[in-house]
Amino acid sequence: KATTPRNDDPEHASRPFDGSRNGFVLAEGAAVFVLEEYESARRRDAHIYAEVTGYATRSNAFHMTGLKPDGREMAEAIRVALDESRADVTAVDYINAHGSGTKQNDRHETAAFKRSLGQHAYETPVSSIKSMVGHSLGAIGSVEIAASLLAIEHNVVPPTANLHTSDPECDLDYVPVTAREHRVDTVLTVG
Repeated sequence: KATTPRNDDPEHASRPFDGSRNGFVLAEGAAVFVLEEYESARRRDAHIYAEVTGYATRSNAFHMTGLKPDGREMAEAIRVALDESRADVTAVDYINAHGSGTKQNDRHETAAFKRSLGQHAYETPVSSIKSMVGHSLGAIGSVEIAASLLAIEHNVVPPTANLHTSDPECDLDYVPVTAREHRVDTVLTVG
């Protein structure tokens, strides 16, 4: 089951990483960005939010919608992106999680963060904005990037709303309920 039956309570329906989560909330929304060379942006005196220093993508071809619980493929993509960025795992100040609110995905992600970042995964705030805006499917990556850019801009990590009951298998710092002031220079986003 992918979508939550809590649609009659939209403010509380999306519960990524919460022990009582039971699916994602379908949403609408998007964000648009201008990507350009640094020198070009400087010449026109543009406000520069961030620099994309690395990226990676993987497909596990395991199942149409299923994920292997060990998080291996996502962890590999994270390591490749960090290598491309020439960044050590300790450079990551905040993780913008996919955090869909499905038991399978949230546990898979948690395993991937631990596998790729080691002990630093336990020391890094992680949150899912889907807890507040839902899951707009193909467009959600742009919304997550916007949230990541604003986290850098304002040194505030967005919360994972509706996270009240811990899932023992999701045992990282998921910034429950309330945003947190936190120095953010480098974001790992895995949407």
